[in-house]
Amino acid sequence: GSGFVIDSNGQILTNAHVVEGAKIVRVTLKDGREFEGRVVGVDRVTDVAAVEIDADSLPPVQLGSTENLSPGQWAIAIGNPLGLDNTVTAGIISAIGRSSNQVGIPDKRVQFIQTDAAINPGNSGGPLLNDRGEVIGMNTAIRANAQGLGFAILIETAKRIADQLFETGEVKHPFLGIQMVNLDAEVIERIKQEENFNFQLDETMAGVLIVGVMEGPPAEAAGLQPGDVIQAINGTTVDAPEEVQAQVEATAIGETLALDINREGEALTVEVAPGALPPEYQ
Repeated sequence: GSGFVIDSNGQILTNAHVVEGAKIVRVTLKDGREFEGRVVGVDRVTDVAAVEIDADSLPPVQLGSTENLSPGQWAIAIGNPLGLDNTVTAGIISAIGRSSNQVGIPDKRVQFIQTDAAINPGNSGGPLLNDRGEVIGMNTAIRANAQGLGFAILIETAKRIADQLFETGEVKHPFLGIQMVNLDAEVIERIKQEENFNFQLDETMAGVLIVGVMEGPPAEAAGLQPGDVIQAINGTTVDAPEEVQAQVEATAIGETLALDINREGEALTVEVAPGALPPEYQ
């Protein structure tokens, strides 16, 4: 596995799956020095882990931003693929905003940068940089039997999760307690054939369909129901489940969200405060 130093006092970022099951790891720096690293915390929901070593005056990476990132820009991956340490590969940004479902790891709640810079087993946890040498992502996943398909977590997400891990050792993710699907003609036709879905859907309607609501708070207690179509959150239009997920993830636990929904042709606004994601879903 790979990782990168984000603080001169020995804070290191890597993937949760790189340190899976470990409390102590061996950290080897580029200059050959080895340290015993303590796994401060892991977040399996985003696949981010925080490691700390007893060192000072280390050269940290320069963190960049993905705000103006676009396909076609240069991408540089650094890591330890297949045991070949300090390997550098280059390519371009192929796409941004790839969902966990698209990448093939639907249990994660995170969006990805897609790149064709060569990423192989062992690159996980290493940095993806722009042409200015700034870290824009953490290399995390590849697609089996594919070439030129590597995926990196956005650095803003990785840093936000890491800050919580270094501070408290854990991360609390907000959640609503709903199951969602894209609302399109194929989904509508399939739902019409399901005997337990007897609500009416307009084929011209846009939004995200709720197909399941967990018992209790937050969603059921707020009045959300299967068949509701979420069309906007706090005034921002949503067209896909990952857009709803991103809005919820960016909200503090207990902070109220205003969901504009369509319930069998009636426009409603439902206020719901996300709760903490239960441990069984992490």
